[in-house]
This record gives sequence, structure tokens and C-alpha cells, in this order.
Amino acid sequence: MARTDGKRRLCNSPGQIGAEVDVLGTCGYDRTMKQRQPGRLRQHGTILPGRQIGLAALGLFLRLIRTERQRVFALTLVIGAFCGLAAVAFHLAISLAEQLLINRAMAATAPSWLFWTIATPTLGALLSGILLAYVVPDARGSGIPQVKVAYVIKGGDLPFRQVIGKFVIGVLQIGSGASLGREGPTVQICAGIASLLGRSAALPRRSLRRLLPVGAAAGIAAAFNAPIAAVTFTIEEVVGDLDQTVLSGVIVAAALAAAIERSVLGTHPVFEIPQGYGLHDASSLLLYGVLGLAAVPVSIAFTDSLLGLRRWFQQITFIPVWARPGVGGFVTGTLTVAALLWVKTGGINGGGYDTLSLALAGKLAVRVMVVLGGFKLVATVFSYASGGAGGLFAPALFIGGMLGGAVGYLDVLVLHHASSEIGAFALVGMGAVFAGIIRAPITSVLIIFEMTGSYDLILPLMLANMTAYVLARQWRPVPIYDALLEQDGVRLPHHGGATSHALEQLQVSQAMSVELTTLPAELTVAQAISDYELGAFSSYPLLDSTGTFKGLVSEPRVRRTLAEGGGERTIGTLIDRRPPLAPEQPLVEAVLLMDQWETRQLAVVTDETGGQLVGLLTMSDIIRAQARAARDAGDGADPMEQPLSEVKEALTD
Repeated sequence: MARTDGKRRLCNSPGQIGAEVDVLGTCGYDRTMKQRQPGRLRQHGTILPGRQIGLAALGLFLRLIRTERQRVFALTLVIGAFCGLAAVAFHLAISLAEQLLINRAMAATAPSWLFWTIATPTLGALLSGILLAYVVPDARGSGIPQVKVAYVIKGGDLPFRQVIGKFVIGVLQIGSGASLGREGPTVQICAGIASLLGRSAALPRRSLRRLLPVGAAAGIAAAFNAPIAAVTFTIEEVVGDLDQTVLSGVIVAAALAAAIERSVLGTHPVFEIPQGYGLHDASSLLLYGVLGLAAVPVSIAFTDSLLGLRRWFQQITFIPVWARPGVGGFVTGTLTVAALLWVKTGGINGGGYDTLSLALAGKLAVRVMVVLGGFKLVATVFSYASGGAGGLFAPALFIGGMLGGAVGYLDVLVLHHASSEIGAFALVGMGAVFAGIIRAPITSVLIIFEMTGSYDLILPLMLANMTAYVLARQWRPVPIYDALLEQDGVRLPHHGGATSHALEQLQVSQAMSVELTTLPAELTVAQAISDYELGAFSSYPLLDSTGTFKGLVSEPRVRRTLAEGGGERTIGTLIDRRPPLAPEQPLVEAVLLMDQWETRQLAVVTDETGGQLVGLLTMSDIIRAQARAARDAGDGADPMEQPLSEVKEALTD
């Protein structure tokens, strides 16, 4: 990245792009600005048949539903229905894969079951690793960090390729025995469906962004059969605050997705627990408090070991990237065999819900729960950190259930309460460890109620959950999903600290993109669609015949205009009146302006050359600059001089 030396700047005049001139000249700013023409379509001057069909469908949609608010609501209903069906399909596909793969392996005759129980998750993870390394790398992990990036940075754009990859790899890896859950992947799948429908309807970026939480909530609601918890989780984890513009859509989609899931899989809760669980003796509150305290080191051990092992896997070179998930599969298979031989109980592979149901019913011995909880923690850490595709919700609930059941035995032993208290403690432990790991305190309470259908343990649950949440947050302030993003060099702008300091210290010119795709302002809408491959970017700078910047035009608006019959209009009449930035402005001002105008892209111009375009600033550019500044804050290096290889290409707008 070239830097200005105070004597020379780089030219951006028409026909002179990239030429160096004296500082008194009237050319570009700081760095070489390269102009890229959009790729041409194969049939010059015509619209391809597939695109014609899409434009015809879009035109019909726009004629039937006139206002943007009505279109968003209609899409919300469609998203809720599609996400409910997608979540059910994902659930059933994983169940079928488990029956064909890991369950068959464990049911094989002795001693071959020992080999197949280890080999099946290992081979499944290796095949998943190949797909993740060479086909869909963005399908790695739980999916929730990717959704957060798409919402905060990319304006709701989540490629549908990730949805397909997540579905296939999630079924393969979880079905073959990885110690991961289906809930996180369901969120990414459903958010991707919402993004696809929003892009197909040519919604402006602000509305497309609002649809992403709608899909995420629908995914959680259908995965857990918990629509209320889905709403709170989406607000707590994805949106980050109580945004009234997305709340109504989130509620509607969550309710609709849960209704579809229940119509297919039944109305029963995820876990069936015996009747009569509740706070029968106030003295038990003491041990419920102990359970909340015990959940803290367990949560921190899980988070720290996962992040540490993941960093180790990222740094090693002697194991190929595609083979690393196989290590997690091998460890999981080995621990599954060890648990079956030692305590005669499964649950290490997959979400472990069947075994967790036994703990909630008080049917597992304390030794069994301690062993299973420890094994599950190790297996999940290896399955996830080695680069697998699957979620953390189900393992967190499993570990918490085993911890709670073990503390419940202490309640029975010390206070001589009924043995039914063991199951009650297991239920509360689920929420406490979930709160300590996931850091969604309201969701951690509501999700237990909805998954079990029991509201009788509200006081113990709130006591243990809030204790675990507050102390875990005190000792480890960064939640696990944000910590995973930070490992990849992505710091979301609303988390402050060194990131906010970087926003104040860095200028727009130090972060802006200078390799741009521009369009002539005199093009007609029909020419823009037929002659140029629009779609690689959400917005395009327009230049007049002299090369002067006229404004930005959004790709969805061009498509909407053509679908509405405005093909003869020039794209210069569709300019989006977003204010431009100056190269010298601090990044913090750029972020505030983006938030005010509900956009993720702003042009950078300089008045010295009469409104000459010198760059384009996107939210992804800001995140990269923040990551560089955070990385170099302690060593005195210039954050703009070194490449940041760990920031994923997925941030590119």
C-alpha cells in the first residue's frame, strides 16, 4: 500500500490514472487509483434468457407489492416459511445420516465396532475438510460469526453458496459423529435464505440488512422449537441492541418458522422432563448458587481451550488444512469408544440430546455425568478448533446438564433432598453453562423454559445463569463468537476498546479502496444491464464524460428500474444522494455517516480537483484498518504498511 511522502501524489485524472504528478497538480490522493471495467456478458447488447426471467419475476413482484415496507413484510412471511422447512430438512437429514453412519458404526458387532466408531467420524471430518478447504471455506465453524459479519459489515449480503455448503457439510460431519450441534448451522442457512430472497427482490441495502436477523431468528426458532428465545437471541447476539426496525419482522418469522417445525416434527418440547420439578426447599438455593459458580470455570475452560487449540491449528504447517478436521474426528471417535467402554453410555458424538434427556430425568450416576461432561468438552473443542462445521449450542447445553446433575447429587447428599432434585439441577446447569459460554443471558433463561416446557425453576435458573454470566464476563470480557472473529482479524466496530481508538486515529485515506469499478453516467439502464456484468458490487461510482464523479448508484435500484419498464432512463438519474467523504476525515466520522445514512459504502472525493473520485470506503475497509491497528498497537509498527493476511476475503464488498 503506497504512502504519500508529502511531495508527490498519484494522478486520477481521466486518461492519467496511476501517473505520478507534482503536489501542486490537480490529480489523485495518496495512492494509485486503478479503474476496473465491469466484466462483459457473453451476448453483447442483449439480456441473457435467465436474467430476463428474473427481471420478469421481479417486475411482477414490484407491481403486486407497491411499497418497500410491504415488500419487506411479504418477504418476512416467505422467509419464515422457507426457513421452517429448511430447518426441518436439515434436522431430518442429520438424523438420517446419523442412522446410516455413526449409529450403525456403534451398533456393529464386537470388536469391529471399536474400529468403525473411531473411523466413521474421522473419515467424515476428512471429507468435510476437503470440501471446506477447496469448495466452501466460509461454511467452516458454527455459522453465527459469519452471520454477525454479514449483518454488521456486509449489509446483509450472505452468499447462497455458503447455505448449500453449510447444509451438506453439516449433515456429513454431524451425521458421521462430530461433537457439534445443528443449531448454529441452521442460523447461517436461514440467514442465507433471507439474504437470497432480499437480493432477488432487489431490496435496497438497508432493507436487505434488516432481513438477515429475520432469517437468523427463524432458524433458531425452528432448531430449538423456541420462538421466544429465538427473538431474544437474535436481539442479543446478532443485532446487538433493541432495534425497533427489525423486531417486528423477527417476531413474525420466528413464530411462523416454529409453527412449521411443530407441524412436521410435533408440538412436544425438545426435552421431556418429569412433572414436579421446582424449588421445593429454599435451602437448595445455596447449591444453585454453587452451581452458578461452578459453571464459570467450566465455561472459561471451554472457551479458552477452544480458542487456544484453534489458534494452534491455524499456525501449524505439518498437517494440511484439509486434514485438520480429521484430528477432531479421531479424538471424538476415541472418546466415544472410551465412554462406551468405561461408563456404558453414549452422547459424546453429535448434540447428545438423548443422553442429556437421561440426565434431566435423573437416570445417570454422578460418575457417568462427570465423565461424559469432561469427554464432551474435549471432543467439542477438538471438533470445532480443528476446523469443522457445526455449532456450539448443543454441546454447551450437554456440558451444563452434566455439571448440574453432578451438583444435584451434592444437594441430595448434603441436604438430604429427594433424588428428583438431580434432574432439576441438570436443567438449571444447562442454562448456567450456556450463559457462561454464549453470553446471551436472557436467552439462556428463556431457552430452557421453551425447550423443556417447564417454568417452575425460574428463581434457581435466574440465580445460576446470572452468576455464571456476570463472573464469566468479568474474567473473559470478549464473548466467544467475537473472540473467534478476532482470531481471524475481524473486530466488529461496536465493541470499542482499541478498535474505537483506531477509528479516531486513522484517516479515510488510510483505509479506502482505490481499485474501483466505475460506470459512465450517460449509460441507459438497459445498457447497464445488457452490456455490463453488474452484481459484483452493491454500488457503483458514476463518472461523467470528463471523469468527474457524479454519485453512486445501487445495483438493486438499476434492476428495479428495468423491471418497472425504465430501461431508457440513464443511470445518472438514479444516483443515490449519499454524501461523499474527504480523504482527511477520521474513520470515526465515516462510521457515523454510514450509520446515519444506513449504508456500507461511501465515495471519497477531494475538492481540490473539483469533485474528483479518489476512492471508495466500505465497512470492510474500516474493519481491515481496525484489525491492522489492533494487531500493531503493541509493537509500534505502522498499521498501514503490513498486509493483514488473516482478515478473510469474505469481508470484500
